[in-house]
Amino acid sequence: MKLWLRLIWAQLSWRFRGKLSVADTGYREFVVWPTDIDLFMHMNNGVFLTLLDLARLDLMKRAHAWQELKRAKVHPVVVAETITFRKSLTPWLKFGVETKILGWDETAFFIGQRFVVGNEIYAEAVVKLRFLKSPKGTPTPAEVNLLLGGWPKDEPKLPDWVIAWNQAAALPKGKEPAPSNWRD
Repeated sequence: MKLWLRLIWAQLSWRFRGKLSVADTGYREFVVWPTDIDLFMHMNNGVFLTLLDLARLDLMKRAHAWQELKRAKVHPVVVAETITFRKSLTPWLKFGVETKILGWDETAFFIGQRFVVGNEIYAEAVVKLRFLKSPKGTPTPAEVNLLLGGWPKDEPKLPDWVIAWNQAAALPKGKEPAPSNWRD
């Protein structure tokens, strides 16, 4: 239920926070609700990932990318993500999520997102997104950028550490067996 309330609010409220470009850094404020906490009295790690989804949606809506992609029957899917936690978010704490497209390769976009309180980073995530086209298809980032009218600024250079993370996080193709140390 808590996700539905936030999703409804995200769908209604994005218009009241200024227009953005897809090249801008989006900012979305949240509050830690009592339903977000776990047994340790801080926000559950799964809630962090859910709020990342809403913050990405907010950036896409405010940049009018969501509307263009929907018209083209294209939608994003998360392929991989990693998050690092520094400090706990506790009940009723107000915080923001910053969202920025870090860059892309030939198959996917990489989004950087940070949970911040004031000027302090509490957690940071990198999300790898691909796009699917209905009824069938996988447009490249170049094709997605064309759908959106082109990248509005100089194309960002994907940071080396994101490239290394992407390579390290890759799963084996098809039905290749997991490495032997997986079962040890």
